[in-house]
Amino acid sequence: MAGRYGEDVLAGDWRRRKVTPEVDAEPDLVVEDADSGFCGAVVGFEASAVVLEDRHGRRRVFPLLPAAFLLDGEPVTLRRPARAPVPAARRRTASGSIAVADVRARVAKASRIWVEGVHDAALVERIWGDDLRIEGVVVEPLDGIDALDAEVRDFAPGPGRRLGVLVDHLVPGSKESRIVARVNSPHVLVTGHPYVDVWQAVKPAAVGIRAWPVVPPGRPWKEGVCAALGVAEPAELWRRILSRVDSFADVETPLINAMERLIDFVTEPD
Repeated sequence: MAGRYGEDVLAGDWRRRKVTPEVDAEPDLVVEDADSGFCGAVVGFEASAVVLEDRHGRRRVFPLLPAAFLLDGEPVTLRRPARAPVPAARRRTASGSIAVADVRARVAKASRIWVEGVHDAALVERIWGDDLRIEGVVVEPLDGIDALDAEVRDFAPGPGRRLGVLVDHLVPGSKESRIVARVNSPHVLVTGHPYVDVWQAVKPAAVGIRAWPVVPPGRPWKEGVCAALGVAEPAELWRRILSRVDSFADVETPLINAMERLIDFVTEPD
């Protein structure tokens, strides 16, 4: 009989006679050990073996051998699932935006952002510098805003040449508010924060103090703060302040809101 029909199809190890599909041993997958008949769900792994638990809570460990298990009555080779790669944490800029890797700074656009003084410019660079370089927006310091309307006219804002201005102590009834009111152009946005000086926009906790000192009217604010904190020179205190600012979390919300509005305005397509 064997000579007439060829090799006995039932002879040998039938599990090795055909290609056996490989199946990931995902948690709760129910399989049967082909040799012992133990049926259970995948609950874990030990070295190169899988742990199965039956409906009575009994657990057994079986090596992950080829065609060693039955799934829905069919032989399978279980394999340990590949661990999903852990995505790298997205790096964020100091402003809180998602950092863009391997992108060069753009050529400067015609649009600009003006701030009051070099301290304001340094603080803006510290927090929003990465974003502004990608957008191609230059920040320029002013020497005060007393002649703001004339400087705006000289800048000649227009389509594709927008101007954003960050003003200190921009509160109703202030000198700054009256100056700003003279600027009237759809291509210019003037906004600001309520603090006397940009120093005050840095959170006291970041600087290591409980609160910014109250300076009596008539005394220069920076000099008054230095005197109250026992620092000889404003330049020394400013270096200390700037060194404590690492991100937007170290400055007050009004400054953040004002700068985000300005960036959106000067980068918005005409």
